[in-house]
Amino acid sequence: MPHVMKDQEITMLRAELEILMRERQTLLKIAGAAAVFVAELDPDQLPEDTYDAADILSEYLNEVSEETLHDALEAVKAEIVQERPHGAAHVGAIHAA
Repeated sequence: MPHVMKDQEITMLRAELEILMRERQTLLKIAGAAAVFVAELDPDQLPEDTYDAADILSEYLNEVSEETLHDALEAVKAEIVQERPHGAAHVGAIHAA
């Protein structure tokens, strides 16, 4: 009986892991799309009432590790073509690949 219980636990853990991996892919696509959106924003054309939202979004994107940002851009088939000076972890200009 303990062996059957262990097999059931393993099956449940595998199913949960698959769910988490699908959710990660969805979140990577969202983050990648948001990074492309922020990189393409023209601050001169941005309505003033959206400044706070754009600032919050860009701050969260800047908190993402470079590896995760790379994965996110890859998920939406985009790439960084120019980084900001001083090696900052900011999103550079992005164009769909």
